[in-house]
Amino acid sequence: MSAGFFAVFDDIAMLLDDAAAMSKVATQKTAGILGDDLAVNAQKASGFAASRELPVLWAISKGSFINKLIILPFAFLLSAYAPWLIIPILMLGGIYLAFEGAEKIYEYFVPHNTENKEIDYTPHSKEEILQIEKEKIKSAIITDFILSVEIIIIALGTVVSQTLPIQIIVVSFVAIIATIGVYGIVGMIIRMDDVGFKMIAVGQEQNKKLLTKIGQILVDALPKVIKTLTVIGTLAMLLVAGGIFVHNVEAIHHTIDFIPSILGELLVGAIIGIIALTLEKGFMWLKG
Repeated sequence: MSAGFFAVFDDIAMLLDDAAAMSKVATQKTAGILGDDLAVNAQKASGFAASRELPVLWAISKGSFINKLIILPFAFLLSAYAPWLIIPILMLGGIYLAFEGAEKIYEYFVPHNTENKEIDYTPHSKEEILQIEKEKIKSAIITDFILSVEIIIIALGTVVSQTLPIQIIVVSFVAIIATIGVYGIVGMIIRMDDVGFKMIAVGQEQNKKLLTKIGQILVDALPKVIKTLTVIGTLAMLLVAGGIFVHNVEAIHHTIDFIPSILGELLVGAIIGIIALTLEKGFMWLKG
């Protein structure tokens, strides 16, 4: 009886050990897309009144957890009954990532004709402000849903050959860590300028120039940090997309095996992104 009891514990320990090892691999595979997730959510959660930033971020975070609670069961059902669909879905996600990355680069270099719109200086009521806030939160949660699907499918793709219990542990772990990590960092980023303003006020009040200088650096750094994250996120999307095709299409893998892996994945991601963007622009041109 006792031997069977300890055998169960031994099996559990082995399961957790395997899950821990695979969690490390899955986290590394999804790390690239987290840069884009972080940049997008930092932009979505900023621009509110200082007193509303954290409540808004909390609302988006709760929506993100709900997104993952919806996506995870479908992902596990897919793995249990149609595992052959995971790689095709992963590659479709790769095309989407490559397209998003290429589109961001295109929009940066190609000027857009913008209409001159009159700025509405009419003050909004409290109800109108809350409604605008609600719409922005909804938009952020929808964006998070798309990114969450990509993160979960990429994580699932790394453990698709493992047993279902390991898949559940690993993918759930990655989903939880991704949410806590991303929104925790976003919370620190969007409060950076508020901390800076506080330091400036205290520094000026107590005549501490160093404190004032550090506060000013924090205030000035916020838009630069968000812009830097956007650049990193764009490159990460191309790298992740390229990596998906390099590791799952034998012909592509052998074609670029003479190039350093990171450059090869970036090149493949860029090419796929250019093709996807060209098709999208062509379709919109025909439609228009």
